Amino acid sequence: MVAVLAVLVAVPVLLLGSAGPARAHATLIGTAPAQGAVLAAAPDRAVFTFDGPVVDVPGGVQVFDARGREIESSAAVSGEELVVALPGSVGERTLVVVWRVVSEDGHPINGSLSFSVGAASTDVASPPAAAASPEQAPPALSLVRWVGYAGLFLATGLVGFAVLFLPASSDRARHRVAALARAGAVATALAWLAVLPLTASYRLGAGASLFPGSAAWSSLSAAEYGVTGAVVGGVVAAVALLGRGRPGRRRGWLALAAAVVATGAPAWTGHTRAASPEVLAVGVDVLHLLAGSVWFGGLVGLALSVPELAGRGSAAAEVLARFSGFAAAVLAVLVVSGSLLAWRIVGSWDGLTGTGYGLLLLVKIGVAVIAVVIAAWNRFRLLPRVHRAAREPDRRSGARLVARSAAAEAAVLVAVVLVTGFLVDRSPEGSVALAASAGTGGSGVETVRLDDVVVRAALSPQAVGANTLTIEVQDPSGGPAGTVQSLSVRVSSDALDLGAVPLTFAAAGRYTASVVLPAAGTWRMQVSLRFGEFESSVATAEFTVAAG
Repeated sequence: MVAVLAVLVAVPVLLLGSAGPARAHATLIGTAPAQGAVLAAAPDRAVFTFDGPVVDVPGGVQVFDARGREIESSAAVSGEELVVALPGSVGERTLVVVWRVVSEDGHPINGSLSFSVGAASTDVASPPAAAASPEQAPPALSLVRWVGYAGLFLATGLVGFAVLFLPASSDRARHRVAALARAGAVATALAWLAVLPLTASYRLGAGASLFPGSAAWSSLSAAEYGVTGAVVGGVVAAVALLGRGRPGRRRGWLALAAAVVATGAPAWTGHTRAASPEVLAVGVDVLHLLAGSVWFGGLVGLALSVPELAGRGSAAAEVLARFSGFAAAVLAVLVVSGSLLAWRIVGSWDGLTGTGYGLLLLVKIGVAVIAVVIAAWNRFRLLPRVHRAAREPDRRSGARLVARSAAAEAAVLVAVVLVTGFLVDRSPEGSVALAASAGTGGSGVETVRLDDVVVRAALSPQAVGANTLTIEVQDPSGGPAGTVQSLSVRVSSDALDLGAVPLTFAAAGRYTASVVLPAAGTWRMQVSLRFGEFESSVATAEFTVAAG
């Protein structure tokens, strides 16, 4: 117990005190050429810059002319940049680049960029690829993940319960636990194997398919293949070593080790890989997964075994006492690790209360609280009743109540795992940073149109030194654009890059920022807008700043 408390104290200090915030889901922060730019000569490439590492997907980039005809191109990703090579001669016309990449946390991002050479085309056809890329993960993928996690926690948790808590003489209870563990292992293997093609097809924008085609498999990383192998191999090995529930000491510990490998493997992919420091974040996630497995599997094990053990003297009370003491430490690990992971992934109170991911996370927390309340009832009301029971009828009655309560608690945890399945496939959206405003103004105004959104940027006094930047995001009718979920602004010139500037919410669709421009020249205000779960675009406004 002392070691557990030491870990619970040390890990939060290391995680919260470490340098740098958590890395978020990648967002497009700049393009060259800029959105809507009219160029004198055709560029040889288009460059998309993100605020985090990205990975390309097969066929993820297509270039179209104004008539919607595809133009030959090639694309490559290097770190935080997507570079699209364009043909040497495209003529004087408008080009549209439709792109799709995968963020470091495994979620796809897509969008489009249009620019013109010589003169803008009067009519620009909508690219056929633009409508083929879903913004959110298909429900089928999230549901299959839920089955995978529920089966994993059930199988590995029951293996742990059988090895650590069940008495050797309880053959009937052990057989029941082992049989359900095997069923959980089968569900785990089928679900995790199905997740691979579903994820691959989703990243390519093809929805949910178990047969996505050969090109789709390259969109999956080696880590994802490795994690699936570890989960499936580990859970199959664990239940095989458990056998019919009486594995012997050596086989029991080997089964437990295999269960630990299978349960902890998912921490090596997903949101924790995009958090820093990565090693500690992954370690905390492993603890969180292991604690969840022990809690869920232990509850199911109690529901299966306690009624049968109640007729064997104090056997039921002894199992309950052992599991109850262990469960207290497990619950502490769950609460602390879950809180840390939530904070490192979401990053702020605004991210927790103002984004879809944060709200879904709050739902998970709320459901988990219900499970904790039931656990407290078990621990402080029902368990003492079983301990006090002297006659067999009283022991059986108390055991039945404990079994029902444990089953109810396990059912609530199934709901927690269901929410987790959707969280894994949902990206933590960014939120607008808040800072103090420096006043109002508007001597220079630039307007950029992005499909159904109009971005107006005003800079005042448009001079070297302190300026106020005002950003308005409107729909075509002039009202606040309701399709924009979040935005950020980056300020740069040819010589200097001031980076992202903090924004203050002024009114619906209107934000202000204080910007100190150190030199005269042309300054670019790149406004990154997120329209949906994984769709973003950039509007660039340029201001000429005079000296003095």
